[in-house]
Amino acid sequence: MEPITIYSTTWCPDCRRAKSFLKERGVQFQEVNIEQDPAGEEIVIKANDGKRVVPTFDVGGHFFSCSPFDAEQLAEELKIPLNP
Repeated sequence: MEPITIYSTTWCPDCRRAKSFLKERGVQFQEVNIEQDPAGEEIVIKANDGKRVVPTFDVGGHFFSCSPFDAEQLAEELKIPLNP
């Protein structure tokens, strides 16, 4: 599987759901808190046409957001099982 980076914030409920979804399926990921990482925030804004949308994922250079959280979309994008 390609390396996964999730760009998130501490206050975002969709980010918490996405991270829990990945952990329940044993999917490893790197997290970047865009409130503490200005470069990460710039990546998110560029990937989302000027919008600060989290969670935003980078999977091997493919960027997409999952807000509002959608388990089916995330499973499909990452090619992982919907159910653990």
